[in-house]
Amino acid sequence: MTRTEPIETIDWHTGGEPFRIVADSPAAVTGDGLTVAERRVAAIGSEEAQWVRALLCGEPRGHSGMYGGFLVPPDDAGAHLGVLFWHNDGFSTACGHGTIALGAWAVASGRVPAPADGVTDVVIDVPSGRVTASVRTSGGLVQDATFTNVPSYVHAQGVEVATSHGKVTVDIAFGGAMYAVVPAGAFGLSVRPDDVTRLTAVGREIRDALNSAGAAEHPVDPRLSGIYGTILTEETGPTQVRADSSRLVRQRNVTVFADGQVDRSPCGSGTSARVAVLAATGQLRPGDELRHESVVGSVFHARIAERTTAHGVPAVVTEVTGTAHAVGTCRFTVDPRDALLPGFVLR
Repeated sequence: MTRTEPIETIDWHTGGEPFRIVADSPAAVTGDGLTVAERRVAAIGSEEAQWVRALLCGEPRGHSGMYGGFLVPPDDAGAHLGVLFWHNDGFSTACGHGTIALGAWAVASGRVPAPADGVTDVVIDVPSGRVTASVRTSGGLVQDATFTNVPSYVHAQGVEVATSHGKVTVDIAFGGAMYAVVPAGAFGLSVRPDDVTRLTAVGREIRDALNSAGAAEHPVDPRLSGIYGTILTEETGPTQVRADSSRLVRQRNVTVFADGQVDRSPCGSGTSARVAVLAATGQLRPGDELRHESVVGSVFHARIAERTTAHGVPAVVTEVTGTAHAVGTCRFTVDPRDALLPGFVLR
């Protein structure tokens, strides 16, 4: 198919990771009577939705690291927005950096009214559930947003994976999507831009191996099964004990997801998964803070909001705070004579 009418987007970034907002979403995902989780299934099977995703994500209008979302109706009147997240390989179940960007945009644009000074909750339905971006304003400007996620939990610990570097041990955790978590040092690498090519390769290798083994089956919803990304971690300093006895844990990560896509931010849903692992091992407690740095140096601050259970196992509700900024607006046109439609991905 070829959709020839112009497509307008509103572009933001959260911690360096792009988020391209599409308000005029494909008709296949905006009809009545579907939940957002069901709309994601419809998008996966829709030629139009896949074509528009490829057009906006791929070159020459995007790039291999582009990320965005289609605005869709929420599940009910309890949420302000619904969104379908997309990337270079399809439609994801969760996205923390996108939730932060959407909350900031909703307040900055006036779509969700907010005071000049205060905190406004923007409630968003995503494929993995209902989440909130608590947007802090000061002097009429958005300062930051705190993403409160669905419950996050450890799915499996100490899973052995055979790689081209030998066997490594990973943890698998759910933060709205399933992630494999492993130290970058297990491969002799550091979380730094110079190592991104090799980090990407091992991240893809781990994801593919675990998915081939069926290692990340969601206990109740098969739509949430499968490793979405690999989080490669390293510590950036010793844990600091504060005057009130709370702890500051400092780490850096790079998340490799989808088809070898590299998150420029510290990854919001991935940070939730990382908090779940740290909570399970006692390294992070309620009141503590994880200072989670990305491969480009941007930072999220994460906390345990409460302990709970999910599907019969211990879980945590996480709060992840980050900043988002407007980049610009775009009006993309389509020439049906263009032999490269809808686009391509080249690294």
